[in-house]
Amino acid sequence: MKKKLSFNQTLLVGSLLFGLYFGAGNLIFPIELGQNSGNNLYKVVLGFIVSGVGLPLLGVVASAISKNDSLFEMGKTVSNKFAFIFTTALYLTIGPFFAIPRTSTVAFEVGIASNVSQDKIKIFLLIFSLIFFLTVLAFALKPGKIMDNIGKILTPTFLILLSVLVVLALIKPMGGLGENQPIEKYGNNPLFVGILDGYNTMDALASLAFAIIIISSIRKLGVKDSNQVAIETLKSGIICLIAMSTVYVSLAFMSSSSVNIMEIGNNGGIILSNISFHYLGNFGKILLAAIVIIACLKTAIGLIIACSEIFIEMYPNSLSYKTYAITFTLISFLIANLGLQNIISLSIPVLMYMYPLAIVLIFLSLLYTLIGKNKLIFSLTIGFTAIFSIFDFLRALPENISNLNFIQSIIEFAVKNLPGFNLGFGWVIPGLVGFILAIIICIIKKDQIKQINL
Repeated sequence: MKKKLSFNQTLLVGSLLFGLYFGAGNLIFPIELGQNSGNNLYKVVLGFIVSGVGLPLLGVVASAISKNDSLFEMGKTVSNKFAFIFTTALYLTIGPFFAIPRTSTVAFEVGIASNVSQDKIKIFLLIFSLIFFLTVLAFALKPGKIMDNIGKILTPTFLILLSVLVVLALIKPMGGLGENQPIEKYGNNPLFVGILDGYNTMDALASLAFAIIIISSIRKLGVKDSNQVAIETLKSGIICLIAMSTVYVSLAFMSSSSVNIMEIGNNGGIILSNISFHYLGNFGKILLAAIVIIACLKTAIGLIIACSEIFIEMYPNSLSYKTYAITFTLISFLIANLGLQNIISLSIPVLMYMYPLAIVLIFLSLLYTLIGKNKLIFSLTIGFTAIFSIFDFLRALPENISNLNFIQSIIEFAVKNLPGFNLGFGWVIPGLVGFILAIIICIIKKDQIKQINL
């Protein structure tokens, strides 16, 4: 039995973690905020890294520290019912109902669509997504090789291709950084807006989903002790954190300097396409297509594997891994071609509701050495957070629903009475109240304290 991973193995797991996280959205969002944040660039990027990199790292580490190999196990600390409902909702949302179809459509729109006439877009999307998902499925049906396929092949290839653009931007900068005025969104509270922008990557939610892959990979490399697994997860996570932060900063700074030679765009894919063309002409389009397709491919593979493995864990007597993988791939293919925009508009409110629950679950799990798996603390804290996150859910609904009078009155109540609601953090104080109340109850009823160390 190995006590710890070698440096090369730690690097490999870090590469796998980076590869699972970094999809096309991770390329596009920092590009958009780079141009749009103007002279608030540094504050926005810092906020983006906090939620887009810091939270995902904490999510995987929390699973390892709390000795939970999956989100399902972590959720059981609250209750079995919560574990089933929350885990199923999260995996379906960041899996076949939203994130996986998005990998295909974003790859097509950024890498292919600009070269296709409008009247042929649908048929080309159909052909592209068919090839894309057949490739994803071929990799996903070999989950035991995910570390080699993503960690050794796809991630290094992606980074090498992306570095071509980044190096060109460093050698021949397009201008200074943050020289334009920020758009209205980034004019006030840029740090908090940057944090909320980091939600868009969905990586904090994905960290809970990918934990099952990372922890399993570390165990397969010979580390069996739970405490050492947590340490190795942290070490690999730090490598991933450094890599992701470096790429995010590079993309945002490159995009910020681009305002000196081109108009501000409202689409990260278009901005990145313009930058590629600026440096490399038509070859830049080919390079960008390769970068985006590889980025999307590796994330889609990871999500199919994670979804299939967790459903096997939750429903062990139902379908086989292969059947789940094929089913999730087929659903993703259909949604990618049959109305992804509608799915996106419906998924955003679900994400805004689940994100606070995921964040609270992560932080409670990080406190494992202090509170263990104390059901009262987990249940009250999650319960308070779940109730007050409903306000964020209602505000994020499509306008034709959120503008209804009774929903508007509920939102207005939250604006007036929930500190931090306008910044997207109206759930924080209620969550803290639930946590403190649970601690007080545990202190008063000492006979009920089983796993809390105060």
